[in-house]
Amino acid sequence: MHPWLDIPSHLAPIWLGVGLALGGAALLTGRRVAASLGLASALSASLLMAPEYQRPEPPATATETPGAIKVIQLNAYRRNTNEAWVLDWVQREDPDVLTVAEASKGLRDALRRRGWRTAGAHGPLVIFTRDRYLYMTRPKLPPRAQLTFVNATYGTETGPIEVFTTHLEWPTSRNYQSQLADLRRVTAARLHNRMILTGDLNTTPWSAAMRALDRDLGLTRRDRALATWPARVMGRRWPWPILPIDHVYAGPDWRTLSVTRGPYVGSDHYPVVVVLAPARS
Repeated sequence: MHPWLDIPSHLAPIWLGVGLALGGAALLTGRRVAASLGLASALSASLLMAPEYQRPEPPATATETPGAIKVIQLNAYRRNTNEAWVLDWVQREDPDVLTVAEASKGLRDALRRRGWRTAGAHGPLVIFTRDRYLYMTRPKLPPRAQLTFVNATYGTETGPIEVFTTHLEWPTSRNYQSQLADLRRVTAARLHNRMILTGDLNTTPWSAAMRALDRDLGLTRRDRALATWPARVMGRRWPWPILPIDHVYAGPDWRTLSVTRGPYVGSDHYPVVVVLAPARS
């Protein structure tokens, strides 16, 4: 299938809503052909989305499990005028790993003043932790590669972990497919068992692109149909996000304790909060 044919699948929730609305309106007005087309659109969208909702949810487990870590993924939105909300919320949540896309210089500096250490300190894509990373082994990319990522190895009480974060362009971008290929390449270059990969992937779970990532990365996506975008429309908070495009993956040596959507913090994305624990001692 040509990758461009996959673009409409990212919008399956919209096709579902539009199909149901138009199909229902057409039924009420006796327009059978229009009703059939609307309901067929809704059915097609439902079939695309169903496998994501059939994925098992993590069992309810106490988040005080020894060795548990809290991971937050957030696109902070480069034009966010309420970055104080981000700072206050992060301080309250106190995650072990905070990965931020579109982090402004002001936000980076403010978090550093509050004691956070950084990997990727000079760009808009940053990993924040309380402790400095052990080392950074950056996998090589082909010449003229368009993938932006940050990775580092951190020490924890249960051993070292590898953290990656990335920010992909929209599926309509000419760079999108090469970014997906390069993401597979760079994560394959590091050990997977205790890896954590986060990012604003601009990719929804009912697309062929994400199904391929889920299959090829050697990691398990821990979020399930957790919509994060949009969080604001026309400059105002939007409480009903539609598309799950921010994601957290983790290797087989992690089990999921909880996955939640964070509150509105002035960005056009809602945060993703994932608590993981070692799968074995």
